[in-house]
Amino acid sequence: MKVTDTEISRRGFVQTTLAAGVAVGAGGARTHSAESNNGIPYRTLGKTGEQVSAIGLGGFHIGMQATDEESIKIIRTALDEGINFLDNCWDYNGGASEMRMGKALQGGYRERAFLMSKIDGRNKKAAAQQIDESLQRLQTDRIDLMQMHEIIRMEDPDRCFEPGGGMEALVDAKKAGKVRYIGFTGHKSPDIHLKMLKVADERDFHFDTVQMPLNVMDAHFNSFEKKVLPVLVSKGIGVLGMKPLGGQHIVESNTVPPIDCLHYAMNLPTSVVITGCDSLKVLAQALEAARTFKPFSDVEKAALLAQSAVAATEGKFEKYKTTQNFDGTVQHPEWLG
Repeated sequence: MKVTDTEISRRGFVQTTLAAGVAVGAGGARTHSAESNNGIPYRTLGKTGEQVSAIGLGGFHIGMQATDEESIKIIRTALDEGINFLDNCWDYNGGASEMRMGKALQGGYRERAFLMSKIDGRNKKAAAQQIDESLQRLQTDRIDLMQMHEIIRMEDPDRCFEPGGGMEALVDAKKAGKVRYIGFTGHKSPDIHLKMLKVADERDFHFDTVQMPLNVMDAHFNSFEKKVLPVLVSKGIGVLGMKPLGGQHIVESNTVPPIDCLHYAMNLPTSVVITGCDSLKVLAQALEAARTFKPFSDVEKAALLAQSAVAATEGKFEKYKTTQNFDGTVQHPEWLG
């Protein structure tokens, strides 16, 4: 029987941890849904009942290729191989990501995809305009999940929910059948996510999904996993993990191999782990991670966390938390409306 590089790396982490005497908590590995498509595990998206692939195709990296044809090839290959969750955003690559995805979804591919996009507009007018532009670019009459993007400031929740705020446009779009489900995203601070959930609760609004960084570094520093994830699970909100490789910074840290990074995020109670794939080679890596995933034992999880603990100090490899390098709406405040 052939032993894969992934098995070797994880086994090495476990042996290292055991040799160091790392303590592990009680309890066994989590169990995940056994449903799959072409070897890709599928999971239930919160309370929606929708079945989505455990790995999702990131939208930012779709639009970075030299030609439309290259982007279309990546998207269609992902769908052909069993991934059905497609991420995107109104502002990615000046709209090119949505336009290329819209082209890729022609010829019957739209029906095979669970399509998600995001908007930045904090007021109703800007949000409504961005929703309609996304529908046009994506060449569809409905977007399965639309999320309020970059909730990264403490004032963002109040702005979104105030009278005339962007949430009114999302609710109107859902009533009109343009949007099926509503969520929000952010990468800055778990406390801001918790405030968004609190403000929603005060208005009796239930988010269908929440998107946030979940990875082997996050667990050690200003952690969404520790502070937000339990709240989402208790509320039955679909968990969308992003930045499993930390925007490639975790890979550059040389602490945890890419597939083990993806496996770590998949091992959490995520509905989807969204990962950027700017080439067929990187897509193949994501597909391999999905197909080889098995729930971790406590020992395996502790090993990966031990391997990344020192590097994770002070968020050096999570620059989306500690800098404004990833903050599109800071660089373009006009997107907020």
